[in-house]
Amino acid sequence: MSVILTETQTRAIADIRDWYLHRTREQQVFRVFGYAGVGKTTITAMAIEAIGLEPMVPGGLGGVLFAAFTGKAALVMTRKGTPAQTIHSLIYRHSEASPEEIARVSEELAVLERDLPRMGVAERGFAEAQIAQLKLRLDHIHEPQFVLNPQSDLRDADLLVLDEVSMVGTDMAQDLLAFGKPILVLGDPGQLPPVKSTGFFTEAAADVMLTEVHRQAADSPILRLATMARQGEPIPFGAFDDQVWKMSRQEVGPAQMLQGEQVICGTHATRRRLNNAMKGAAGFDADYPAGAGEKIICLRNRHDLGLINGMFLTLTDVRAHLHNDRAFHASVQTDDGACVSGAQEFWRGEFDDHVRFDPDRHRREWMACRGLIQSSWGYAITCHKAQGSQWQNIVVFDDGFGRTTEDRNRWLYTAITRAERGLLILS
Repeated sequence: MSVILTETQTRAIADIRDWYLHRTREQQVFRVFGYAGVGKTTITAMAIEAIGLEPMVPGGLGGVLFAAFTGKAALVMTRKGTPAQTIHSLIYRHSEASPEEIARVSEELAVLERDLPRMGVAERGFAEAQIAQLKLRLDHIHEPQFVLNPQSDLRDADLLVLDEVSMVGTDMAQDLLAFGKPILVLGDPGQLPPVKSTGFFTEAAADVMLTEVHRQAADSPILRLATMARQGEPIPFGAFDDQVWKMSRQEVGPAQMLQGEQVICGTHATRRRLNNAMKGAAGFDADYPAGAGEKIICLRNRHDLGLINGMFLTLTDVRAHLHNDRAFHASVQTDDGACVSGAQEFWRGEFDDHVRFDPDRHRREWMACRGLIQSSWGYAITCHKAQGSQWQNIVVFDDGFGRTTEDRNRWLYTAITRAERGLLILS
């Protein structure tokens, strides 16, 4: 079926082509922004065709690479016919502290602390500075380190296309720019920024701003409510069509929320509370996965198993681990119906937090969970985790997330736009 372009879209395609063919050193990035439903993906594909580029073949020279911030967003792009990967996997290599390094840092700290009382004033000041640095190193030594990969496929690409760029912070953006390749970024300025910073690419003005809605009909109630949320207008209670409502939280219980394809909330505290209630309503009363059909979400990529951060999993044949009381065995089916061969090993830590939250748990157990699948209950997820994904119908549990009015507007807009057809807002 042929696509009828608007005048704005036709001009956008021409502008992208002109930028790519005639850009200067200072024009490394071209920003195509637009709110939900305006056709960013469609015009990007047409622009790439107009330029004369093809997707880059793995291990090849030249062509277009596609990437997104989250694994789930990259997976969604790939399933829709655009092979994509995460920015992390594209430009970084993973580096973890070895047991030997941890032992060395710990020993250095112990020696300094042991000898400190016997030191003179001048020597003591220097030693105290060293102790502070070593403690800081140990505090973060459990965290994986990502360093630029000089062998990245990006060095041989002609163009990089980045989707869902609202979550890309300054450090990652600077690392991408360091490869010197032209970057076409697609973003929605209404969506949530990164958790700990602002969106680097969305801080600057758009080169093209698309405003006409095409993905869904212009009178779509979901898009109407999304626009109201983005603009800070109060959304009234009631029905907006036969599949879109706003209701009081007191009117809808956990069993009814299970009828939605996915529940989205604001905070991790709400997420843990909803997961406990919903899994109980689904008939799963144990604190940890124990039966077939329980819904969990993958929290870290396991490319060797085909598991992506943000992918939903269904468990079968759940069994206790024979040698590790912090783990369990289970067979796994992904949300697209694929079965992972063999019984897999899962870490229990994230499930522990639904029983009793412990902010230091991961810091304490980071070595124990290495090599294990990290996951959590998936009945309810935060909006940050939902970015890059869409479902036919969702429940948005409005728990008042947002320190500022802008935070709240962005959160609600992002949550609403995860729905394709059915939407229930609980406030």
